[in-house]
Amino acid sequence: EEHLVESGGGLVQPGGSLTLSCVASGFRFSIFTMNWVRQAPGKELEWVSTIDVSGRHTYYADSVKGRFTISRDNAKNTLYLQLNGLKTEDTAIYYCAIDRRGSGRGQGTQVTVSS
Repeated sequence: EEHLVESGGGLVQPGGSLTLSCVASGFRFSIFTMNWVRQAPGKELEWVSTIDVSGRHTYYADSVKGRFTISRDNAKNTLYLQLNGLKTEDTAIYYCAIDRRGSGRGQGTQVTVSS
């Protein structure tokens, strides 16, 4: 059974940066396309980004394109999300998941963007 543990969140001012990590265990991470999703207070789960198994192909929601970068290290079973140019509307709990619907996601990591 897949197990995903997210970390790296925190409180940051608008325009700031964070790097999120997700360590995977219990399944063959290297053969799965991986995703980041997020849930803002009072809102539904929202897909953020996807990366293919090789790491060469990445996809982003329009709301984060040009500001966030997804990457992975298959040797370390780890998924990353670099968040730059953060905005208040990026405030949410961020989860890594095995599909865009958020399946298999862990406990998440809180990102709060506020001055």
